[in-house]
Amino acid sequence: MSDDRYYVHQLAVLAGFRLTVLANRLGCEDEFLLELHDRLIEGLARAIARVQSITALERQLAIDTDEEGLAAFQLHGEEECFARFRITLLDDLEIDFDTNEYHVNGGEWHYALSADCDGIEISYPRLVALTEAELGTLAPIVRAIRCEAGIGISIARVVYD
Repeated sequence: MSDDRYYVHQLAVLAGFRLTVLANRLGCEDEFLLELHDRLIEGLARAIARVQSITALERQLAIDTDEEGLAAFQLHGEEECFARFRITLLDDLEIDFDTNEYHVNGGEWHYALSADCDGIEISYPRLVALTEAELGTLAPIVRAIRCEAGIGISIARVVYD
């Protein structure tokens, strides 16, 4: 069983950051930044739900004998998922190098291959991180979440070359 105090601490930290982002959103006038705030609030809510699931499974293991090991198996899976938890605020790019395809934000797959009389060219888009100026007052909050909560936050846009 894991250290339950760690997850109680994570729950408090994440809830505190969610309140901070909500408060910071009140002073925001830019539509783009409002959307980023909303997505971060939703991502933090998902992280909080995952931590609550972990603590519920820990309570269940503390109370029940779990002879079949199902709760322990679920707990291990939830802990692994939380360890890899990531919040994507803008664009997500997935590239399949085996088939030379890519898709953006879970949309349709596109071929990166093109051919003409000059030969074959493979051109994938790339992710470019937003600058601190573009993030405004959200930048220090995102840095603090990454540092204190250990949650990865991606704030990048897809650029086609």
